[in-house]
Amino acid sequence: MSRPPPSRRDGFSVAYTLSSRWADNDIYGHMNNAAYYGLIDTAVNRFMIARAGIDIHTGPLIALVVETGCRYHASLEFPQEIEVALKVARLGNTSVTWAAGLFEAPSEPHSQAAADAHFTHVLVDRHSRRPAPWPATMRDVLVSAMG
Repeated sequence: MSRPPPSRRDGFSVAYTLSSRWADNDIYGHMNNAAYYGLIDTAVNRFMIARAGIDIHTGPLIALVVETGCRYHASLEFPQEIEVALKVARLGNTSVTWAAGLFEAPSEPHSQAAADAHFTHVLVDRHSRRPAPWPATMRDVLVSAMG
């Protein structure tokens, strides 16, 4: 079974540049795998708050992470600017699966990802924690981030 090649930056529709932190490095001198997830979580939630309109403090709907995965291709480290590129890979009635690529910033369209990940949110009622369908305005924003 062959491993898929790294994604290219031009395959993503949204991106945020984030800084690595001193605490992100592990004893081997590269960024710990948990730090990759933290960067992805930060970028996805920045999108959900700023563009999709999730109110993390008082809104009736919140998005909970139900699945993640990551393939590593190259090392990232501190100090480094990292571009977390995103696209909606799948949009369900109550869920969204993101594809994420982490790139050394600044990246070029042909740049290859240092890591490729997926990240799935389920939209739920804040109080009951039961799945809820995407409101039309949120769905439209998520559709705009597809492909």
